[in-house]
Amino acid sequence: HVQLVESGGGSVQDGGSLRLSCVVHGDTDRQDCLAWFRQPPGKEREGIAYSDSRDGTPFYSGSAKGRFTISKDNVKNTLYLQMNNLKPEDTARYYCAARTHGCGLRATQYTYWGQGTQVTVSS
Repeated sequence: HVQLVESGGGSVQDGGSLRLSCVVHGDTDRQDCLAWFRQPPGKEREGIAYSDSRDGTPFYSGSAKGRFTISKDNVKNTLYLQMNNLKPEDTARYYCAARTHGCGLRATQYTYWGQGTQVTVSS
């Protein structure tokens, strides 16, 4: 079993930066993939980026590439998402997720989820 606890959300202005954190508790060694998702109000959950635990390879969605960076501290069991040049369309609740087998950005493939942290970007 895995528990995920996100933090670091907040309100920033257009062009600002935030770093989200996700502390992973429990059976972390058995998780192939840790990922970040977001869900804007009234919209579906969208995959942002994942970190493949098997080889450390990161992968980004088109909306995240070039502005967001996913990283992991294995000592602290913490996943990060550095977000730069934030735009109002990045406003959403951001979630950390884990899956046991394989990697991808489909929400239905993930078993474990955190409670989310809100990011609001104003123009």
